[in-house]
Amino acid sequence: MRLAGVLEVRVTRPARKVRGVSEEAERVTRAALNRALLARQGLLDRLEAPLVEAVEAVGALQAQYWPAPPAALWSRVAGFAAEDLYAALERGELVSGTLLRVTLHVVSAREHPAYAAVAAEGAGHHWRRTDAEPGREVAQLLTKLRAYTRKTPRSGEEIGAFVEEWVAAHPKALAKGELERQRELSWRPFQRWSGFVRAPADGAWGTKAPSALLAGPRPRGAPEGDKALDEVVRRHLRAFGPAGAEDVAGWIGWRTPPVRAALERLAPDLARFEDEDGRALYDLPDAPRPDPETPAPVRLLAAFDSVLLAYAAKRRTRILPDAHRDAVYERRNLQIRPSYLVDGLVAGTWSVEVKRREATLTLRPLERLARATRAELVDEAEGLARALHPQAKAHNVVVERRGS
Repeated sequence: MRLAGVLEVRVTRPARKVRGVSEEAERVTRAALNRALLARQGLLDRLEAPLVEAVEAVGALQAQYWPAPPAALWSRVAGFAAEDLYAALERGELVSGTLLRVTLHVVSAREHPAYAAVAAEGAGHHWRRTDAEPGREVAQLLTKLRAYTRKTPRSGEEIGAFVEEWVAAHPKALAKGELERQRELSWRPFQRWSGFVRAPADGAWGTKAPSALLAGPRPRGAPEGDKALDEVVRRHLRAFGPAGAEDVAGWIGWRTPPVRAALERLAPDLARFEDEDGRALYDLPDAPRPDPETPAPVRLLAAFDSVLLAYAAKRRTRILPDAHRDAVYERRNLQIRPSYLVDGLVAGTWSVEVKRREATLTLRPLERLARATRAELVDEAEGLARALHPQAKAHNVVVERRGS
């Protein structure tokens, strides 16, 4: 895999001792954190690697909006085409399921078990919807559901009917209040179990979002507990580091204390830094940390792009300037708009639509565009439009005027 080279991290002033960071810890600038992120995400130089390895390198890909993964991967992986993603999903090398923060993600099949184990313990991911303790028999239900979905994709309705039949045979398994609430929700909490992956009912992967459910990969010896958490913490650092405990916790949907404990367990094998505010950061020792003055090309980010969610809400300025937060995060309906980077930072948003077989990608600048930057951005946008809509007879790029 080709990534930007590893160079010395710039120290802006003498480091001081902070919790979890040694006196020798280097203080890294926001620009250095930005270039480290871009390098790992294939946003400095596109990754030249097999697709499955590239997906692992950039971390779990947000997939609640199904057109997003192809857009995210096109900007990150050299020579990527959407058909590559669908083929890898069909072969089962990549899988899509409800994982971190009870949200759909695309990950590799070999990394799914650890993500699933961590997601199952995450805040809000438990299937229960009341405080009533379930009976002992409930432990059997998930095992039965895995068997029911091992070979054949099942619809949400089929899953609900299966659970209803099982509950009828085990009347003491659920309290009355829990049973009533689950029926009100049509058993959807069970359908969002991290042990499932999504699959198309007809077996045809493509632009239509898959909605049927299959049992996820679960090899013998799959990691659980602290081992699974430690693996997922290392993956976050691999894809998004250097990062702090609250960054990892926010990304995986956990409270910060157990994540901090995991980082302390891993600390002997990690590099330690502090940011400009003196916050403790951790990283994999050999991960790319380019010179902060490394030139960064323009790049287009997908809707709900992972780099905009991989850090604690108040710690995202390494990629998103505070001035542009409200233009990217649509709080009313919890949307994160597709955006684009100029010199490594979000500088505008974009959208694409197809009318009369013509695909038009519209760029909406949040900052003034220099002429050379504008030309580079239009070229990149046209390439993405072609990749997302190869069957369109024409591919156009429109740059709106600021404030329009």
